[in-house]
Amino acid sequence: MDQRRGNIIIITGLSGSGKTTALAALEDQGFFCIDNLPVLLLPKFLSLYNQTSTDFLKLAVVMDMREKNFVPNFQEIFIQIQSDNYDLKMIFLEASSDILLRNFSYTRRPHPLAQEGKLLEAIERERRVMVPVKEAANQVVDTSDFNVHQLRDFVSQKFAKTNGGMSIELLSFGYRYGLPQEADIVMDVRFLSNPYYHDELRELDGRDLKVVNYVMASNESRRFVSMFYDLLKQLIPLYETEGKSYLTIAIGCSGGRHRSVTISNELARRFEGKPYRISVRHRDLNQGIKL
Repeated sequence: MDQRRGNIIIITGLSGSGKTTALAALEDQGFFCIDNLPVLLLPKFLSLYNQTSTDFLKLAVVMDMREKNFVPNFQEIFIQIQSDNYDLKMIFLEASSDILLRNFSYTRRPHPLAQEGKLLEAIERERRVMVPVKEAANQVVDTSDFNVHQLRDFVSQKFAKTNGGMSIELLSFGYRYGLPQEADIVMDVRFLSNPYYHDELRELDGRDLKVVNYVMASNESRRFVSMFYDLLKQLIPLYETEGKSYLTIAIGCSGGRHRSVTISNELARRFEGKPYRISVRHRDLNQGIKL
């Protein structure tokens, strides 16, 4: 029987994208956390830990461009660690350049690649240099639309579970605002009748019973949800067999307020009682709302 020696989560990505917040969320979930550990020291840390403890290790580490040896050496080191029977996953956080610029203006911390105040150039250079890391990551998360509390909740729900059933996020979104980069499966529900074109429903959203009843009233809607749910029941165990511990299923409509929200919630209801950790996030629910 395969006996894993520990669960290791590597948090990496672009400077200013929320790595410190993600690390704090995992610390709250019982992970031993290290910020800016040189990648070449990770095997030595694991060796020392095993000499002093027999406990199952839950370790979260931030590694990024602050350490010059990270990009050239991470793949070799991570392969070595996985061959030593550790469950190692890498999460890559990124955000749009305007969000990163804003974050650096708030914190007033220097960018690790910035020279003579050319912050935007440093951000774009880091984005290019980190391409191999992004491509090797198990999960890429765009944090542009998260505030601090939302990011902490997202990381806790999606990545903190180390055993048991798969962690599944049902994510509603609007195509108007772009595809969610973290999606593993994307389903377009724009073929369903749109509540937006009914005056009494337009200002409501897919959580409201009136909208739910409208979206789910047709035979086509009910048949679609049943067929899609049956498909997911077939696919999820296959993802688990491949070692995937978290899955994002994105449901999209035009604006992300009505149909996608209703369908995501309906799927979550059908997954109740199943051996999975289910969470629901409505990315674009408040887009376009006049405050």
